[in-house]
Amino acid sequence: MFSQLQIISELQIVGYVVLAMILSALIGIDRELADKPAGFRTHMLVGGAAALLVSLSSVIVNTLQVDDSYIQVDPIRTLEAIIAGVSFLGAGTIFRRSSNNSENSTTEGLTTAASLLFVAGIGVSVATQQFVLAGGVTLMALLVLRGMPWVESQIRSNKTRTPPNPSKL
Repeated sequence: MFSQLQIISELQIVGYVVLAMILSALIGIDRELADKPAGFRTHMLVGGAAALLVSLSSVIVNTLQVDDSYIQVDPIRTLEAIIAGVSFLGAGTIFRRSSNNSENSTTEGLTTAASLLFVAGIGVSVATQQFVLAGGVTLMALLVLRGMPWVESQIRSNKTRTPPNPSKL
């Protein structure tokens, strides 16, 4: 039978997953509005899965009740597994379109792939109770996704302007 402490522990993990999904959803909304291949639901699930997996890694060791001399918890291996899984998903969002002119080749989906990896980091942050960090980096990601396109357009417009005539300076 479940103990009251176990139920509270599981509800705490559910809370972590929910918070990670909410923060990840904010980034997913941006990708959805930009009509990218991985949007709202995908980002929510990646962030929530990362929080769940990190939370479960310590639960599994405690549940096994194995002598500590026989088993070691290595949180880096959990992070490596999350990164590998998310990288696989991210690779599926990247498309390269070629044309007859090599200058017109485009690669799309890199930012979405990066945002998937980023929301996994948010999920890990929440699961390790780094709530201020998780909230702060969520805001930073939104700033990058929403604000940097404007900066990029300014850089491109400055790049295409004709340079000043040195003889008139």
